[in-house]
Amino acid sequence: MLFHSLLLLLTVLSTAVAFLVVPPGHASTISLKMSDWGDFAALEDDDDDLIIDSMEYAEENDSQEKKAQVGALLEPPEIEMNAEPMFVPQGSVLELDVDNVLGVLAACREEIGTLFGYSAENRGVGITGGVDFVELDGPTVVLRLKGRFWHQRPTVLARVGAYLQGRIPEIIDVVVEDEWQLTDEANNLAD
Repeated sequence: MLFHSLLLLLTVLSTAVAFLVVPPGHASTISLKMSDWGDFAALEDDDDDLIIDSMEYAEENDSQEKKAQVGALLEPPEIEMNAEPMFVPQGSVLELDVDNVLGVLAACREEIGTLFGYSAENRGVGITGGVDFVELDGPTVVLRLKGRFWHQRPTVLARVGAYLQGRIPEIIDVVVEDEWQLTDEANNLAD
């Protein structure tokens, strides 16, 4: 009962305040002060050092030949720790060690290659992304994403992680060395 009384009192008071602002029969004028922009000046910023990608990429519906022509002008992503690809089917049980991770990651780059910029066709449409092994941290594989991807970077990491874990089940997690590598900003700033 007390709550309802307080609520009713607040409603009545707020209505009375609204009527008190401009009494009936009195004209009201509101003075608005606007800036004349007299002190407006350009900001000193670092936009001048932004690198703008002026490369003319092929379109998605262009022929493979056209994509390859354009992509041949771009360098593929460098692979920092390369190994012979180990093509084993999903469900295989490889031991968790650096050599097996490097071999399976090399196979991953080829088998789900449409995610990466290792082929001229992919680079031709602006996909320049690559993935590198950084380290094993216990049962966690640490990777590095670099370059520009068509898919969102968390999706790329999830696909690579599923590929690795499907062949080396001892892997508990697949992560990037720096969470920033999973952002849209990292993808947009990539060359």
